[in-house]
Amino acid sequence: MTLEILTADALAPMRHGFFTRKGGASSGVFAGLNCGIGSSDQREVVEVNRTRVAQAMDVPLDHLATVHQVHSPDVLTIEAPIEGERPKADAMVTNRPGMALAILTADCQPVLFADHEAGVVGAAHAGWRGALDGVLESTIQAMETLGAKRAQISAVVGPSISQAAYEVGPEFLDDFIAEDPDNTRFFANGQGDRYLFDLPAYGVHRLRRAGVGHAEWTRHCTYSDAEKFYSYRRATHAKEADYGRLVSVIRL
Repeated sequence: MTLEILTADALAPMRHGFFTRKGGASSGVFAGLNCGIGSSDQREVVEVNRTRVAQAMDVPLDHLATVHQVHSPDVLTIEAPIEGERPKADAMVTNRPGMALAILTADCQPVLFADHEAGVVGAAHAGWRGALDGVLESTIQAMETLGAKRAQISAVVGPSISQAAYEVGPEFLDDFIAEDPDNTRFFANGQGDRYLFDLPAYGVHRLRRAGVGHAEWTRHCTYSDAEKFYSYRRATHAKEADYGRLVSVIRL
């Protein structure tokens, strides 16, 4: 099956893609393009999937950089292929042609960044914790260190869990109010004492507040479209043993 790759005009002409689960070699609950090394999927099958992604991005597999994501605000500057154990971080930036930055998600926000004029790109994994702790702003700052200008940066949030599917408890709301009382606008009332959190809107808000030239969400919900996307929350609700990870990539 052919790979399905979603793109955004705002990132063109940088080569990039938010890959769906279609076109992969995995089976069972991972059926499709599972690129999660940390999943319980067969390692060799995951490598087949990652190789297909690298080929689609026209880079050797070792030039498809990934990190050990830990929901932090930490950013890694990629200057050459990563050797050995993957470092812990949740975002990467580069100005090196031929290096591809790959982020794995399954409901969290994959965010791709590009400053076309400066020739700098970035990629971030922004779940609620990472976004609240500043991973998006840290990525922008790291791009600036490489010569980017934030007013020239385009940032696109890829397939993520939508507000209608993201139910949270009252203590979750408290964390966001502590950061900024105006954050209540990203919450809607749910059942009982539950709330519905708008993660993509919050991410776009943080990006715009940071001063990027353009920020948008592709408006694809990972939870509601099982044919296209993996979803941690959907897998949890279905009591599945594990779940696949989507990959989003950008390169110079």
